[in-house]
Amino acid sequence: MSPRPDKHRPETLAESTQAVHAGNEVGPDGGPIRTPIVMANSYALPDDPSEISWSGTDIPLYTRNSGVNQLGLERKLAALEHGEAAVALGSGVAALHAAFFTLLKSGDHVVVADTTYEATYRLFTELLPDKYNIQATLVDASDLQTVQAALRPTTRLVHLEAIANPTTKVTDVGAVARIAHEAGALVSVDSTFSPPPLIRPLELGADLVVHSLTKYINGHGDAMGGAVIGRQELIHRIKGDAMVDIGGVISPFNAWLIMRGSVTLPLRWRQQSASAARLAEFLEADDRVAFVAYPGLASHPQHDLAARQFSGGFGAMMAFAVRGDSETQNRFVANLRLITSAVSLGHDESLIVHVGTDGPRVAYYPEAFRTLGHLRFSVGLEDAGDLIADLDAALDATF
Repeated sequence: MSPRPDKHRPETLAESTQAVHAGNEVGPDGGPIRTPIVMANSYALPDDPSEISWSGTDIPLYTRNSGVNQLGLERKLAALEHGEAAVALGSGVAALHAAFFTLLKSGDHVVVADTTYEATYRLFTELLPDKYNIQATLVDASDLQTVQAALRPTTRLVHLEAIANPTTKVTDVGAVARIAHEAGALVSVDSTFSPPPLIRPLELGADLVVHSLTKYINGHGDAMGGAVIGRQELIHRIKGDAMVDIGGVISPFNAWLIMRGSVTLPLRWRQQSASAARLAEFLEADDRVAFVAYPGLASHPQHDLAARQFSGGFGAMMAFAVRGDSETQNRFVANLRLITSAVSLGHDESLIVHVGTDGPRVAYYPEAFRTLGHLRFSVGLEDAGDLIADLDAALDATF
């Protein structure tokens, strides 16, 4: 017999129920049924505070350490990712930096996927090497032999993205984790493009999973936040080093907004993934479109891996380009009337941005990305038929 569902025990709940109840604190009789916003920077101490650690992070004490809204959000994130603990920080980049700053020291080596978010690329190619003598080798993380060959005795971490930003390259998280652990290295996965339930990297062997909460988990384009989820021991270290003593804490209001937005994550994700599949097929079938990179298409280089590794779809992010130069890409975007041109992703509204062929990261992209640039497309909650009509009308107006 299955355990009786209990809102205070998230492990007894299905994912949609976890999204509603995990981390929420119901007030006493007559109190709120949702954790309210607590806009305080300090909390009252007991009469005898002698046993309290002033750097403690497990009870509300001082909001740089922990607060009501932050703690609730962390419990929810841990439940959604099936992790032991989580730390919520001020942005996705703050979360990435927190993990790297805590786990690495001078002289360490890191193996990093060669296609990553821009801030990750700069951290490992400029900031961490220059400031802390942390060395990094960039590799095609989808090539397991290349990952294996890049490991050194000093390798302490392998960092990758489950779906790479922006090319949508897919990495076999479980296989990379086995290779890294055999060498004594930890594995961190940026899963911003692939929130639960699409994939849970911790269940595949990763040690840490990182999210920009600004994106899908919040889902409404109105709050900034980041998180690292994993084993209690690792999260405790990150909280102590990178949150308490570096100070990249999330604000109570942003934690509350993200907590509220996360309730509908499973529902939003199903809609967005289903619509993205339809839009990708539409775009690929149009001769005016030069290429479409979406893991759900049979033409995607890692489609078979994605089908095995992902659950319930292939995500809601894609990259494509229309035929023509940079001016043509920009003209196409300007001709859209429903889809919004903006740099974020994972919002309730569909977002698109034209990215050119400049910058050092481009050298690691597929040839079509290097020659044409690309349009990064985040599919929102609008009716798929309306989105297709908008794309089709923009193509007609462009060509």
